[in-house]
Amino acid sequence: MNKLIVTEDGSHTLFSEQFGEHYHSLHGAIQESRHIFIEAGLKQHRAIDLNILEIGFGTGLNALLSYIEALKSDKAIRYTSLELYPLSIQDIEQINYGDVLGHENEFLELHEASWGKWIEINATFKLHKLKLDILTCELVDKYDLIFFDAFSPEIQPELWTESIFDKIARVCNPGAILTTYSVKGAVRRALQKVGFEVERIPGPPGKREIMRATMLERKTSASKV
Repeated sequence: MNKLIVTEDGSHTLFSEQFGEHYHSLHGAIQESRHIFIEAGLKQHRAIDLNILEIGFGTGLNALLSYIEALKSDKAIRYTSLELYPLSIQDIEQINYGDVLGHENEFLELHEASWGKWIEINATFKLHKLKLDILTCELVDKYDLIFFDAFSPEIQPELWTESIFDKIARVCNPGAILTTYSVKGAVRRALQKVGFEVERIPGPPGKREIMRATMLERKTSASKV
C-alpha cells in the first residue's frame, strides 16, 4: 500500500512506493489538478462534445474533476485513461476526494468501473479505462484534450519523448489542447517538433509555471512511431 499524505489544501495524495514520487503537489492535490487540467485545459476548449485522453489515471482525481465539470457545464465528455499500474482498493479507500468534493459515490464508481470497456457514469460522462502501456499500445480514437499526468521526466523519462508525443499528436483533432505540469525545455521542444504550439502559463500554488500545448498542424518531419 502507498503512503497517504495530507496536502496543504486538505486533500490527499499518495507517495508511490514503486516510483518514489508523490502523485500530486504537496501544496494541494485538488487545487493543482483543477488548475492544470480543468482551468487550463478543459475550460479552454470550446467544443460541447469532448473526447479526453489521460495519460495516467492514478488516483482518479482528474477524472472526478472532469465529471464534476461536465455536471456544471453543457459539455458531454468521453474520457479515456491509460494506466499500467492501477491503485489497489486499499489505496483508493483511503483517499478523501469524494468527501471533499461531495461526490463520494461517483469517485468510487470511477474506480470500480470495469477496465477495457466504455462505462456510462451518467448521461454526460462516459469512462474508458485501459490497462495499457503508452509505449506499446495503439491509440485509435481522436481526442480534443490530452491530460498528460505521468510521473515526472526524472522518474519516467521514456514517457516524455518526441516519439510518445508524436504518437499522441497523430490522434489529436485540430485545436486539441494538451496540458501538463512539466515545463522542462526538452519536453517543450519535443511537443513543438510534432506540431504543437507551446506556451508556459502560470501554475498553481507552489509551482511558478505549467505547460499548455495546442495542436494547430502536423509537421511532416515528425518522427514515426
